[in-house]
Amino acid sequence: MELITKKSLNFEDTEIAFRNKSNAELNAAYWLFKLISSNFLTKVGPPVANLLLSIGLPVKGLIKATIFKQFCGGETIAECEHTIEQLALAGVGTILDYSVEGEDEETVFDFTCEEILRTIDRAAGDQRIPITVFKITGIGRFELLEKLDAKKQLSSLEAAEFKRVEARCERICRMAFERNVPIMIDAEETWIQHTIDELALDMMRMFNKEQIIVYNTYQMYRHDKLADMKADHLIAKASGFILGVKMVRGAYMEKERKRAAELGYPSPIQPDKAASDRDFNASLIYCLDHIDEIAVVCGTHNEESCRLLAELLDQYQIAHNHPHVYFAQLLGMSDNLSFNLSDAGYNVAKYVPYGPIKAVMPYLFRRAQENTSIAGQTSRELGLIIKEKQRRKLA
Repeated sequence: MELITKKSLNFEDTEIAFRNKSNAELNAAYWLFKLISSNFLTKVGPPVANLLLSIGLPVKGLIKATIFKQFCGGETIAECEHTIEQLALAGVGTILDYSVEGEDEETVFDFTCEEILRTIDRAAGDQRIPITVFKITGIGRFELLEKLDAKKQLSSLEAAEFKRVEARCERICRMAFERNVPIMIDAEETWIQHTIDELALDMMRMFNKEQIIVYNTYQMYRHDKLADMKADHLIAKASGFILGVKMVRGAYMEKERKRAAELGYPSPIQPDKAASDRDFNASLIYCLDHIDEIAVVCGTHNEESCRLLAELLDQYQIAHNHPHVYFAQLLGMSDNLSFNLSDAGYNVAKYVPYGPIKAVMPYLFRRAQENTSIAGQTSRELGLIIKEKQRRKLA
């Protein structure tokens, strides 16, 4: 693996950022982000859309042609093929993400497990799909995980239920190991996260002995996660496995603060954004300091963090395409980061969610709400789209 010739990053280069979008697709994205910028839409949209779908009104086609098309690859793996190919043309990988949420039946957990196995099977041998992902709550009941985290005694039925969760988790990670397809375990709410962390470490002990297969996710908007990541590295070093780290800022901040206030315990969230940024960037430095022992996926839409990691790779003389370093963003967001990083030779992959429209509605509206809640995200997306529209007119 050779060091790639240095190329300065320019996250303002909209020609590269939107190279795979036609004028019609660019216009569609423009109007969608204009709508998303309305707080009214993101607050009222979810219940209205769910109501219209539940009573059978024909809105599915409208949703599929707009917000679903922007943020999802399709309803099935097969429908994601066009997105996989379009991303690959720009050197960006696909992370197939079966984004069905909020289920609590064993039959659904079994089906979800099988679907995750299908994503691994699809990714095997295809360099365009370098990583896969799943959530523990996709294969196990939230309330069960909550009881385990609270260290409450499980009934015999609950103990058997958790054995099934563990078996599903191991089956997924074992197939990932056998097919040589790295897999990330997503982070979730703090009051179920300890159980998820323990499962992730168990999977790494089994499957990360010789190469990176399993990643756990660390949410740096939590004030304890930088320390947790360092502690897990010591465990990995002592046990002889590679630590897989997916680094994110986090996705449950408002819910976490509200619950802490209601139940009267200290908030697990950082005091301010600056503290989250500080820990996120410190974690990147720590990972590169131990690049042979830690593999990192930098999951962020933050330009400064992306630039920092890119500069660190050059500073440490680590190849841009080192297998232990990936950048990741969500489909439909921050194309200026993903495609310009890829153009400069870095490993980049996009989360490509898929699933039945009704089932992925919670995911879709969370993306819309995320764009309005992150300071400047929607205006940033709009500004870049406008800049590219103007560039094409002049061209």
